[in-house]
Amino acid sequence: MIGAGELAFLDGTAQAELVRRREVTPLELVDAAIARIERLNPLLNAVITPMYEQARTAASGKLPKGPFAGVPFLLKDLLASYKGVRMTLGSAFLGDFVPAHDSELVTRLKGAGLIILGKTNTPELGLLPTTEPKIFGACHNPWDLARTPGGSSGGSAAAVASGMVPMAHGNDGGGSIRIPASCCGVFGLKPTRARNPLGPDFGDIMGGLVVEHGLTRTVRDSAALLDVTSGPSPGDPYWAPPKKRPFLKEVGAPPGRLRIAFTVQAATGVPVHTDCILAVQDAAKLCADLGHELTEVSPMTDSIELVNQAFMTVWAAGCASTIDAAALATGKKPTPEQFEPATWAIYEMGRRRTASEYLIAVTVLQRFSRDVAKFFADYNVWLTPTLAQPPLPLGSFDSPPSDPLYAQRRAAEFVPFTPVCNITGQPAMSVPLFWNSAGLPIGVHFIGRFGDEATLFRLAAQLEEARPWAARRPPVTTP
Repeated sequence: MIGAGELAFLDGTAQAELVRRREVTPLELVDAAIARIERLNPLLNAVITPMYEQARTAASGKLPKGPFAGVPFLLKDLLASYKGVRMTLGSAFLGDFVPAHDSELVTRLKGAGLIILGKTNTPELGLLPTTEPKIFGACHNPWDLARTPGGSSGGSAAAVASGMVPMAHGNDGGGSIRIPASCCGVFGLKPTRARNPLGPDFGDIMGGLVVEHGLTRTVRDSAALLDVTSGPSPGDPYWAPPKKRPFLKEVGAPPGRLRIAFTVQAATGVPVHTDCILAVQDAAKLCADLGHELTEVSPMTDSIELVNQAFMTVWAAGCASTIDAAALATGKKPTPEQFEPATWAIYEMGRRRTASEYLIAVTVLQRFSRDVAKFFADYNVWLTPTLAQPPLPLGSFDSPPSDPLYAQRRAAEFVPFTPVCNITGQPAMSVPLFWNSAGLPIGVHFIGRFGDEATLFRLAAQLEEARPWAARRPPVTTP
């Protein structure tokens, strides 16, 4: 059998190939991944609900003949329901909630042959760009245990970066795949709105802000994973434009000479850290060296403050509806004592919004989406920092009792770039091309046209070949 250390940092595609060639069994892969989780999780707190016995049973039985047959995988403890296994959404209010069915996404993941080993840590209701829920405690960044892994898919990103599994589930309503991908030095793609299904429980979430996908070490794993999960399911209210061919075929295909706009400034006016500026400048130079046309420009309009207010209205309404729906599902009445102060403050904000205010906010966001779409008539891709700052120390988003919304304001300073794509529905990716002098990963953010993951995958594969990152290992993985 291949050495455990080497096996840990093979991507899912390579692990599946070992299974197909019978050089390793699914159970051996699963046991090796469990051993890594058991060794690293006391340091990282990335996995909060182990599912080891279910995983070993699945690995010992007959697996579907999918492209990832036998490959270990982790589910984020948010949205993707797994029948018979608790799903808390990072909240004590749902600490004992157990779904009675699999979500459509989980059904497709299982159909691809993936073996789910457990659930990963997430902030309460996925509301913050850090992973420090009171119910489970902080998840730690494998590059620096004192820093955040990002959020809300922080547990998944930390697990992938540390070699627990080659890829893990994530979802993204304001950057929650791309933020932790940047903080943990892995690849994170947010697909086009409605590319992946949200059923059977949801048609869309927060007016279309939220999408499902995953975090991976390699571009090909992200493309192959999207191939097996994407596509509408019966009854979906809308769906993304059909792909022209499998996304995996885009990996390695020539991207052509792309017109790439780039900016290092946040439209909201928040300061951007020098490291994040350097990361974009470095990526822009690399793209130019690869033959692409770079122009420094931004599509943001003068209405950005109004857009941010509208986003917050939809975000708060989404928080309120999530808690109210959880109350219906559990038969429990929500009270402030059952939630973190920042969550409850956003909940109350959402409850104060009227139906009229919500619909006006949706209209504002849709109008903004049209403005951005016009910008992309002239450019194939838009490059920005993923975040305005390097990974922050844990505790940076703690709200004092007198100011429970401090965490949300701090989040807006940290994450001024990613929510644009949740508003417009466009695909976007955080690519790990840069590490700062402190050894912390700094992701760069590429946004594609609506429905055009293909161009992003082609560009990402070209960047990965020019500046490989998958072999980088965080200090925590050293025995």
